[in-house]
Amino acid sequence: MTDYSTGECPADEPASSAPEDVYVQHAAEYARHELILDNIRAHLMEQPSPVTVLSAVRRWINDVIAVGDEVAKTKRRNPG
Repeated sequence: MTDYSTGECPADEPASSAPEDVYVQHAAEYARHELILDNIRAHLMEQPSPVTVLSAVRRWINDVIAVGDEVAKTKRRNPG
């Protein structure tokens, strides 16, 4: 019988890699998020005036909402 009270896994039972997988997934999602925001920021910095910056922001917001609605609709039709 093996004593698990020390919190150690026996050599024939590998430790779960779930925490590392979660970390890698989180890092990838964070990197994607930052990349997207950097691209939006670059697009906004290219605008010639504050008014055109705000107009571009509204377009980005509307586009993201439209994409979200489209994805949600697709997921409702094809769950899983």
